Amino acid sequence: MTHLRTLLAALCLCAVGLLPVPSFAATELVLWHAYRAEEKAALEKVVAEYNKANEGKVKVTTLAVPYDAYADKISATVPRGKGPDLFIFAQDRLGGWIEAGNTVEPIDFFLDDATKKRFIPTTMEAMTYRGTAYGLPLNYKVITLIYNKKLVPTPPKTSGEMVTMAKKLTDAKAGRFGLAYAYNDFYYHAAVMNGFGGGVFDAKNAPTMNSPANVKSVEQVLKWKNKDGILPAEPSSALITSLFNEGKAAMVFSGPWFLGEVDKSVEYGLARLPTLDENKGTPMKPWMTVEGVYVAAPSKNKEAAYDFAKFLTDAGPAKTLALEGRQSPANQSVYQDAKVAADPLLKAMKDQVDVAVPMPNLPEMSMVWTPATSAMNTVFKNTATPKAALDGAQKSVAKDVAGLRKK
Repeated sequence: MTHLRTLLAALCLCAVGLLPVPSFAATELVLWHAYRAEEKAALEKVVAEYNKANEGKVKVTTLAVPYDAYADKISATVPRGKGPDLFIFAQDRLGGWIEAGNTVEPIDFFLDDATKKRFIPTTMEAMTYRGTAYGLPLNYKVITLIYNKKLVPTPPKTSGEMVTMAKKLTDAKAGRFGLAYAYNDFYYHAAVMNGFGGGVFDAKNAPTMNSPANVKSVEQVLKWKNKDGILPAEPSSALITSLFNEGKAAMVFSGPWFLGEVDKSVEYGLARLPTLDENKGTPMKPWMTVEGVYVAAPSKNKEAAYDFAKFLTDAGPAKTLALEGRQSPANQSVYQDAKVAADPLLKAMKDQVDVAVPMPNLPEMSMVWTPATSAMNTVFKNTATPKAALDGAQKSVAKDVAGLRKK
């Protein structure tokens, strides 16, 4: 009681100016990310704006972590309470971190409908695991059609048009191809797989590597390579870049990361991936990876951290990240901005994401990549049929998933 009287007396003296008003330290938040160059500069600009608007209340400090070590650093430090208050990362690791525990804070308590509706619906889906939201979507990446305007004045809208056009532009002996992409890479193949109605897991999260739709999708690409002859053999990323820059690849399936490698002399355009005549005109549906802003479970300032995540994913910051950071925001309203709408890259990414599929965020997804890659390689080296290769992948993934779930 004595302490309470003393405190009240001190506050009264402060009020009449006889004692200085005590100062309270601002809440300090640490944000981890893996951005570099223009992405990093745009993020830091937005953070500075937030800090200025909340001076004396909240201060956000950013730390750029090298990408190669980033995921492991989160896994090792965050659960022990040694990490940041927030971090930015794609959804592919989300399920694993949630199952591991004490890494990502569920945000349903904070999330209201108005905030949820600001995002492209599938990007919010990517932030959801077993019915609970764990992050706010910041930006996304998808592959799309990138074409040489001198060789392809008007991009193909259907797979039939694409093959017809590509055949005319292919001369394998001269090292020229109508189409070049990493078709033996399962990530890139997913656009065709999803377009045929295939996928990696069913509604109950059971592996479906050798489903009839998946088999058809691989058979289709094998036809493009062997029968139509429009694809190069052994399509490494270095080869694809070289072919495109030398005017020896008319069309490429790739994402925004590829554009940084395109020679300045090449005039290129972007368009949505063609629809599949072989499956009733359904669109190719590439996987989207969505970078979310997550509140670290051990953070002692979760409410302030969520407030910053909400700010970072709002329309104003999204515009800065789009135009200056060259990212594709998950916020829907930013695409109504005249400058964003007029940007060819941002427009193409938004057109493509409308038919994209979120990459599964299940922990079991980590079991898929090696068997899937092996299967694709055996098919395109003509050492196994699509059915046999995917049967092998199914057996391997099912075994590994069963082992994971026993743990």
